[in-house]
Amino acid sequence: MNYEYPIDETWSTEEVIDVVNFFSLVEKAYENKVSRAEVLLLYRRFKQIVPSKSEEKKLFSAFAATSGYSSYHTVKRARESGDDFIKM
Repeated sequence: MNYEYPIDETWSTEEVIDVVNFFSLVEKAYENKVSRAEVLLLYRRFKQIVPSKSEEKKLFSAFAATSGYSSYHTVKRARESGDDFIKM
């Protein structure tokens, strides 16, 4: 990994950790199988921290630009899949 996760300096340490955990799981979804339920759980926590859709899009775009991984498509697949595990 040669990139940084997008974070907001106004977030608390716990919020930064939770957002990084979400982006890390998206990364893992592209490299290995991940739990669909865990993706949805971490996304729900992400939305508590970033309730604004425009801010979410900004962070997702920044992450995709540096990593090449789509958080949007990962969450979409988790929502639509009936399987216990997903892989991008």
